[in-house]
Amino acid sequence: MKYLVGISRIFVGILFIISGFVKLNDPLGFSYKLQEYFGPDVLNLTFLEPYALGIAIIVVVFEVVLGVFLLIGYKPKFTVWSLLLMIIFFTFLTFYSAYFDKVKECGCFGDALPMTPWQSFTKDVVLLVLILVLFFGVRYIKPIFGKLATTVVALLGFLASLSFAYYVLMHLPAIDFRAYKIGDNIQENMKLAPNAKKAIIDYVWTYTLDGEEKTLIDRGQGPAKYDEILNVETKEIQAADLPKIQDFSIETEDEDLTMYFLEKDKLMMIVVYDLRSSEREGVKKLKALSDKALEKGYTVIGMTTSDEATKQKIKTEYGFNFDFYLCDEKVLKTIVRSNPGVVILNKGTVTQKKHWNDIEDLKL
Repeated sequence: MKYLVGISRIFVGILFIISGFVKLNDPLGFSYKLQEYFGPDVLNLTFLEPYALGIAIIVVVFEVVLGVFLLIGYKPKFTVWSLLLMIIFFTFLTFYSAYFDKVKECGCFGDALPMTPWQSFTKDVVLLVLILVLFFGVRYIKPIFGKLATTVVALLGFLASLSFAYYVLMHLPAIDFRAYKIGDNIQENMKLAPNAKKAIIDYVWTYTLDGEEKTLIDRGQGPAKYDEILNVETKEIQAADLPKIQDFSIETEDEDLTMYFLEKDKLMMIVVYDLRSSEREGVKKLKALSDKALEKGYTVIGMTTSDEATKQKIKTEYGFNFDFYLCDEKVLKTIVRSNPGVVILNKGTVTQKKHWNDIEDLKL
Protein backbone atom coordinates (compact mmCIF):
# COMPACT_ATOMS: atom_id res chain seq x y z
CA MET A 1 0.00 0.00 0.00
CA LYS A 2 2.89 2.34 0.81
CA TYR A 3 4.35 1.92 -2.68
CA LEU A 4 0.94 2.27 -4.35
CA VAL A 5 0.37 5.53 -2.47
CA GLY A 6 3.83 6.77 -3.48
CA ILE A 7 3.24 6.06 -7.18
CA SER A 8 -0.30 7.50 -7.09
CA ARG A 9 0.95 10.58 -5.26
CA ILE A 10 3.53 11.39 -7.93
CA PHE A 11 1.22 10.63 -10.87
CA VAL A 12 -1.80 12.53 -9.54
CA GLY A 13 0.27 15.48 -8.31
CA ILE A 14 2.09 15.95 -11.61
CA LEU A 15 -1.09 15.49 -13.67
CA PHE A 16 -3.00 18.06 -11.61
CA ILE A 17 -0.16 20.56 -11.95
CA ILE A 18 0.10 20.07 -15.72
CA SER A 19 -3.66 20.16 -16.25
CA GLY A 20 -4.03 23.20 -14.01
CA PHE A 21 -1.08 25.04 -15.56
CA VAL A 22 -2.39 24.58 -19.11
CA LYS A 23 -5.72 26.12 -18.08
CA LEU A 24 -3.96 28.73 -15.90
CA ASN A 25 -2.03 29.78 -19.00
CA ASP A 26 -5.40 30.65 -20.61
CA PRO A 27 -8.03 31.32 -17.92
CA LEU A 28 -10.24 33.23 -20.36
CA GLY A 29 -10.35 30.18 -22.62
CA PHE A 30 -11.33 28.00 -19.67
CA SER A 31 -14.01 30.51 -18.66
CA TYR A 32 -15.50 30.27 -22.17
CA LYS A 33 -15.65 26.50 -21.74
CA LEU A 34 -17.35 26.91 -18.35
CA GLN A 35 -19.92 29.20 -19.96
CA GLU A 36 -20.62 26.39 -22.40
CA TYR A 37 -21.17 23.98 -19.50
CA PHE A 38 -23.36 26.52 -17.67
CA GLY A 39 -25.50 27.10 -20.77
CA PRO A 40 -29.15 26.05 -21.07
CA ASP A 41 -28.27 23.11 -23.34
CA VAL A 42 -25.92 21.50 -20.80
CA LEU A 43 -26.31 22.13 -17.05
CA ASN A 44 -28.77 25.01 -17.40
CA LEU A 45 -26.98 27.09 -14.74
CA THR A 46 -27.15 30.32 -16.71
CA PHE A 47 -27.04 32.45 -13.55
CA LEU A 48 -23.38 31.39 -13.19
CA GLU A 49 -22.33 32.56 -16.67
CA PRO A 50 -21.40 36.13 -15.56
CA TYR A 51 -19.08 34.64 -12.91
CA ALA A 52 -17.39 32.14 -15.24
CA LEU A 53 -14.01 33.91 -15.26
CA GLY A 54 -13.83 34.17 -11.47
CA ILE A 55 -14.84 30.52 -11.10
CA ALA A 56 -12.28 29.54 -13.76
CA ILE A 57 -9.43 31.27 -11.91
CA ILE A 58 -10.41 29.75 -8.55
CA VAL A 59 -10.69 26.24 -10.03
CA VAL A 60 -7.39 26.26 -11.94
CA VAL A 61 -5.39 27.89 -9.14
CA PHE A 62 -6.84 25.34 -6.71
CA GLU A 63 -6.01 22.53 -9.16
CA VAL A 64 -2.35 23.55 -9.41
CA VAL A 65 -2.08 24.17 -5.67
CA LEU A 66 -3.55 20.76 -4.82
CA GLY A 67 -0.96 19.14 -7.10
CA VAL A 68 1.82 21.01 -5.31
CA PHE A 69 0.33 20.21 -1.87
CA LEU A 70 0.19 16.51 -2.72
CA LEU A 71 3.78 16.32 -3.96
CA ILE A 72 5.27 18.13 -0.96
CA GLY A 73 2.94 16.46 1.56
CA TYR A 74 1.27 19.62 2.86
CA LYS A 75 -1.92 19.01 4.89
CA PRO A 76 -2.49 15.49 3.47
CA LYS A 77 -6.05 14.98 4.75
CA PHE A 78 -7.27 18.33 3.43
CA THR A 79 -5.47 17.75 0.13
CA VAL A 80 -6.81 14.23 -0.42
CA TRP A 81 -10.37 15.16 0.52
CA SER A 82 -10.23 18.13 -1.86
CA LEU A 83 -8.84 15.97 -4.66
CA LEU A 84 -11.55 13.38 -4.10
CA LEU A 85 -14.40 15.87 -4.14
CA MET A 86 -13.00 17.61 -7.20
CA ILE A 87 -12.52 14.41 -9.20
CA ILE A 88 -15.99 13.10 -8.28
CA PHE A 89 -17.50 16.34 -9.59
CA PHE A 90 -15.47 16.32 -12.83
CA THR A 91 -16.12 12.61 -13.40
CA PHE A 92 -19.85 13.29 -13.18
CA LEU A 93 -19.51 16.31 -15.45
CA THR A 94 -17.55 14.51 -18.16
CA PHE A 95 -19.88 11.50 -18.03
CA TYR A 96 -22.92 13.76 -18.34
CA SER A 97 -21.36 15.63 -21.26
CA ALA A 98 -20.32 12.42 -23.01
CA TYR A 99 -23.48 10.38 -22.45
CA PHE A 100 -25.84 13.17 -23.50
CA ASP A 101 -23.42 14.48 -26.16
CA LYS A 102 -23.56 18.00 -24.75
CA VAL A 103 -19.97 19.27 -25.10
CA LYS A 104 -17.66 18.15 -27.89
CA GLU A 105 -14.38 19.01 -26.14
CA CYS A 106 -14.08 18.93 -22.38
CA GLY A 107 -11.37 21.60 -21.97
CA CYS A 108 -9.43 19.56 -19.38
CA PHE A 109 -6.10 20.40 -21.02
CA GLY A 110 -7.27 23.51 -22.85
CA ASP A 111 -6.15 23.85 -26.46
CA ALA A 112 -2.89 22.03 -25.74
CA LEU A 113 -4.49 18.57 -25.82
CA PRO A 114 -8.11 18.54 -27.03
CA MET A 115 -10.01 15.59 -25.58
CA THR A 116 -13.49 14.29 -26.25
CA PRO A 117 -15.78 13.94 -23.22
CA TRP A 118 -15.46 10.13 -23.36
CA GLN A 119 -11.66 10.37 -23.37
CA SER A 120 -11.82 12.82 -20.50
CA PHE A 121 -14.27 10.60 -18.60
CA THR A 122 -11.87 7.66 -18.94
CA LYS A 123 -9.03 9.84 -17.68
CA ASP A 124 -11.15 10.95 -14.71
CA VAL A 125 -12.05 7.35 -13.83
CA VAL A 126 -8.35 6.44 -13.73
CA LEU A 127 -7.66 9.48 -11.57
CA LEU A 128 -10.58 8.58 -9.30
CA VAL A 129 -9.08 5.13 -8.69
CA LEU A 130 -5.65 6.61 -7.91
CA ILE A 131 -7.14 9.25 -5.60
CA LEU A 132 -9.08 6.54 -3.77
CA VAL A 133 -5.73 4.81 -3.20
CA LEU A 134 -4.46 8.08 -1.70
CA PHE A 135 -7.64 8.47 0.34
CA PHE A 136 -7.34 5.05 1.99
CA GLY A 137 -3.58 5.32 2.33
CA VAL A 138 -3.39 8.93 3.47
CA ARG A 139 -1.29 7.91 6.50
CA TYR A 140 1.58 7.15 4.12
CA ILE A 141 1.66 10.70 2.71
CA LYS A 142 4.47 12.40 4.61
CA PRO A 143 5.94 15.91 4.08
CA ILE A 144 9.20 15.89 2.12
CA PHE A 145 10.49 19.01 3.92
CA GLY A 146 10.33 20.30 7.47
CA LYS A 147 7.13 21.92 8.69
CA LEU A 148 8.23 25.53 8.03
CA ALA A 149 9.76 24.76 4.63
CA THR A 150 6.66 22.82 3.54
CA THR A 151 4.43 25.74 4.52
CA VAL A 152 6.66 28.22 2.68
CA VAL A 153 6.70 26.09 -0.52
CA ALA A 154 2.91 25.68 -0.33
CA LEU A 155 2.43 29.44 0.03
CA LEU A 156 4.86 30.20 -2.79
CA GLY A 157 3.01 27.73 -5.03
CA PHE A 158 -0.27 29.52 -4.34
CA LEU A 159 1.19 33.01 -4.89
CA ALA A 160 2.99 31.95 -8.07
CA SER A 161 -0.21 30.46 -9.51
CA LEU A 162 -2.25 33.55 -8.68
CA SER A 163 0.43 35.88 -10.10
CA PHE A 164 0.68 33.90 -13.32
CA ALA A 165 -3.10 34.00 -13.77
CA TYR A 166 -3.08 37.77 -13.30
CA TYR A 167 -0.21 38.20 -15.77
CA VAL A 168 -1.83 36.28 -18.62
CA LEU A 169 -5.14 38.06 -18.08
CA MET A 170 -3.44 41.45 -18.33
CA HIS A 171 -1.45 40.40 -21.40
CA LEU A 172 -1.96 37.18 -23.40
CA PRO A 173 -1.36 33.46 -22.75
CA ALA A 174 2.36 32.82 -22.28
CA ILE A 175 2.09 29.80 -24.58
CA ASP A 176 -0.35 29.94 -27.49
CA PHE A 177 -1.71 26.52 -28.49
CA ARG A 178 -4.36 27.80 -30.89
CA ALA A 179 -4.43 27.79 -34.70
CA TYR A 180 -3.93 31.58 -34.81
CA LYS A 181 -0.59 31.68 -32.99
CA ILE A 182 2.33 33.73 -34.25
CA GLY A 183 3.88 31.98 -37.24
CA ASP A 184 0.70 30.16 -38.29
CA ASN A 185 -0.86 30.81 -41.69
CA ILE A 186 -4.64 31.10 -41.57
CA GLN A 187 -5.21 29.91 -45.14
CA GLU A 188 -3.11 26.80 -44.54
CA ASN A 189 -4.92 26.05 -41.29
CA MET A 190 -8.25 26.30 -43.13
CA LYS A 191 -7.24 23.39 -45.38
CA LEU A 192 -7.48 19.68 -44.65
CA ALA A 193 -4.21 17.77 -44.36
CA PRO A 194 -3.48 15.53 -47.38
CA ASN A 195 -3.66 12.43 -45.18
CA ALA A 196 -6.84 13.51 -43.36
CA LYS A 197 -9.13 10.68 -42.29
CA LYS A 198 -12.61 10.50 -43.79
CA ALA A 199 -15.72 9.70 -41.81
CA ILE A 200 -16.71 6.03 -41.60
CA ILE A 201 -20.43 5.54 -41.04
CA ASP A 202 -22.36 2.31 -40.67
CA TYR A 203 -25.90 2.26 -42.08
CA VAL A 204 -28.39 -0.09 -40.44
CA TRP A 205 -31.18 -0.84 -42.90
CA THR A 206 -34.44 -2.41 -41.78
CA TYR A 207 -36.51 -3.61 -44.72
CA THR A 208 -38.89 -6.28 -45.94
CA LEU A 209 -38.24 -8.81 -48.66
CA ASP A 210 -40.85 -11.38 -49.71
CA GLY A 211 -42.92 -10.39 -46.70
CA GLU A 212 -40.08 -11.07 -44.22
CA GLU A 213 -38.42 -8.32 -42.15
CA LYS A 214 -34.62 -8.20 -42.53
CA THR A 215 -31.67 -6.10 -41.35
CA LEU A 216 -28.55 -5.13 -43.29
CA ILE A 217 -25.49 -3.21 -42.08
CA ASP A 218 -23.27 -1.61 -44.71
CA ARG A 219 -21.55 1.67 -45.58
CA GLY A 220 -24.48 3.24 -47.40
CA GLN A 221 -25.26 1.06 -50.40
CA GLY A 222 -28.50 -0.37 -49.03
CA PRO A 223 -30.13 -3.72 -49.79
CA ALA A 224 -29.93 -4.87 -53.41
CA LYS A 225 -33.51 -6.18 -53.30
CA TYR A 226 -36.35 -5.21 -51.04
CA ASP A 227 -40.09 -4.75 -50.90
CA GLU A 228 -40.05 -1.75 -48.57
CA ILE A 229 -37.43 0.18 -46.56
CA LEU A 230 -38.80 0.41 -43.02
CA ASN A 231 -36.01 2.35 -41.31
CA VAL A 232 -32.42 3.53 -41.72
CA GLU A 233 -30.14 4.34 -38.78
CA THR A 234 -26.56 5.55 -38.91
CA LYS A 235 -23.68 5.05 -36.51
CA GLU A 236 -20.39 6.91 -36.79
CA ILE A 237 -17.48 4.48 -36.57
CA GLN A 238 -14.74 7.01 -37.29
CA ALA A 239 -15.08 10.78 -37.23
CA ALA A 240 -13.66 12.73 -40.13
CA ASP A 241 -10.62 14.91 -39.55
CA LEU A 242 -11.40 18.61 -39.70
CA PRO A 243 -9.23 21.61 -40.59
CA LYS A 244 -7.60 23.40 -37.65
CA ILE A 245 -9.65 26.48 -38.59
CA GLN A 246 -13.24 25.97 -39.71
CA ASP A 247 -15.35 29.10 -39.23
CA PHE A 248 -13.00 32.02 -39.84
CA SER A 249 -14.43 34.66 -42.16
CA ILE A 250 -14.29 38.39 -42.85
CA GLU A 251 -17.70 39.47 -44.08
CA THR A 252 -20.07 42.33 -44.61
CA GLU A 253 -23.80 41.67 -44.52
CA ASP A 254 -23.64 41.19 -48.30
CA GLU A 255 -20.16 39.92 -49.15
CA ASP A 256 -17.45 37.46 -48.06
CA LEU A 257 -14.06 39.23 -48.19
CA THR A 258 -12.00 36.62 -46.36
CA MET A 259 -9.51 35.73 -49.11
CA TYR A 260 -9.31 39.34 -50.31
CA PHE A 261 -7.98 40.52 -46.95
CA LEU A 262 -5.85 37.44 -46.26
CA GLU A 263 -3.84 38.20 -49.41
CA LYS A 264 -2.80 41.59 -48.02
CA ASP A 265 0.86 41.78 -47.06
CA LYS A 266 0.33 44.37 -44.31
CA LEU A 267 -2.96 43.74 -42.56
CA MET A 268 -3.85 44.99 -39.09
CA MET A 269 -6.84 43.13 -37.69
CA ILE A 270 -8.42 44.84 -34.68
CA VAL A 271 -10.51 42.22 -32.87
CA VAL A 272 -13.37 43.48 -30.70
CA TYR A 273 -15.74 40.54 -30.45
CA ASP A 274 -18.37 42.64 -28.65
CA LEU A 275 -18.15 46.41 -28.95
CA ARG A 276 -20.58 46.97 -26.09
CA SER A 277 -18.64 44.91 -23.52
CA SER A 278 -15.16 45.87 -24.74
CA GLU A 279 -12.65 47.54 -22.43
CA ARG A 280 -13.19 51.26 -22.93
CA GLU A 281 -9.57 52.07 -22.05
CA GLY A 282 -8.43 49.65 -24.73
CA VAL A 283 -10.81 51.01 -27.38
CA LYS A 284 -9.49 54.55 -26.75
CA LYS A 285 -6.00 53.37 -27.70
CA LEU A 286 -7.14 52.10 -31.09
CA LYS A 287 -7.52 55.52 -32.71
CA ALA A 288 -3.83 56.49 -32.46
CA LEU A 289 -2.71 52.95 -33.32
CA SER A 290 -4.88 52.63 -36.43
CA ASP A 291 -3.95 56.11 -37.68
CA LYS A 292 -0.26 55.28 -37.32
CA ALA A 293 -0.74 51.95 -39.12
CA LEU A 294 -2.61 53.61 -42.00
CA GLU A 295 0.19 56.15 -42.37
CA LYS A 296 2.66 53.28 -42.70
CA GLY A 297 0.69 51.60 -45.47
CA TYR A 298 -1.23 48.99 -43.49
CA THR A 299 -4.73 47.86 -44.35
CA VAL A 300 -6.67 48.22 -41.10
CA ILE A 301 -9.94 46.41 -40.41
CA GLY A 302 -12.05 45.77 -37.35
CA MET A 303 -13.54 42.36 -36.55
CA THR A 304 -16.68 42.05 -34.42
CA THR A 305 -20.03 40.36 -33.97
CA SER A 306 -21.82 43.59 -33.10
CA ASP A 307 -24.73 44.91 -35.17
CA GLU A 308 -24.43 47.68 -37.75
CA ALA A 309 -25.87 50.39 -35.50
CA THR A 310 -23.36 49.64 -32.75
CA LYS A 311 -20.48 49.58 -35.23
CA GLN A 312 -21.39 52.97 -36.63
CA LYS A 313 -21.92 54.44 -33.16
CA ILE A 314 -18.48 53.33 -31.96
CA LYS A 315 -16.81 54.38 -35.20
CA THR A 316 -18.28 57.89 -34.91
CA GLU A 317 -17.67 58.20 -31.17
CA TYR A 318 -13.95 57.38 -31.41
CA GLY A 319 -13.29 58.78 -34.88
CA PHE A 320 -12.02 55.51 -36.35
CA ASN A 321 -10.76 55.59 -39.94
CA PHE A 322 -11.41 51.90 -40.55
CA ASP A 323 -14.47 49.70 -41.02
CA PHE A 324 -15.68 46.79 -38.90
CA TYR A 325 -16.42 43.41 -40.51
CA LEU A 326 -18.34 40.42 -39.21
CA CYS A 327 -16.99 37.15 -37.87
CA ASP A 328 -18.24 34.41 -35.54
CA GLU A 329 -17.92 35.33 -31.84
CA LYS A 330 -16.29 32.04 -30.84
CA VAL A 331 -13.69 32.48 -33.58
CA LEU A 332 -12.86 36.02 -32.47
CA LYS A 333 -12.48 34.88 -28.86
CA THR A 334 -10.13 32.16 -30.11
CA ILE A 335 -7.98 34.47 -32.25
CA VAL A 336 -6.95 36.72 -29.37
CA ARG A 337 -7.83 36.55 -25.67
CA SER A 338 -8.46 40.26 -25.37
CA ASN A 339 -11.39 42.56 -26.11
CA PRO A 340 -9.98 44.52 -27.91
CA GLY A 341 -6.88 42.81 -29.24
CA VAL A 342 -4.68 43.43 -32.26
CA VAL A 343 -3.30 40.93 -34.78
CA ILE A 344 -0.83 41.71 -37.60
CA LEU A 345 -0.86 39.45 -40.65
CA ASN A 346 1.34 39.17 -43.73
CA LYS A 347 -0.53 37.35 -46.49
CA GLY A 348 -2.48 35.44 -43.86
CA THR A 349 0.50 34.59 -41.64
CA VAL A 350 0.25 35.90 -38.07
CA THR A 351 3.36 37.97 -37.34
CA GLN A 352 2.32 39.85 -34.19
CA LYS A 353 -0.46 39.62 -31.64
CA LYS A 354 -1.06 41.93 -28.68
CA HIS A 355 -3.44 42.48 -25.78
CA TRP A 356 -4.78 46.03 -25.66
CA ASN A 357 -2.52 46.64 -22.68
CA ASP A 358 0.52 46.03 -24.91
CA ILE A 359 -0.38 47.60 -28.25
CA GLU A 360 2.35 50.22 -27.74
CA ASP A 361 4.83 47.35 -28.24
CA LEU A 362 3.61 46.59 -31.78
CA LYS A 363 6.35 47.06 -34.37
CA LEU A 364 4.95 48.69 -37.49
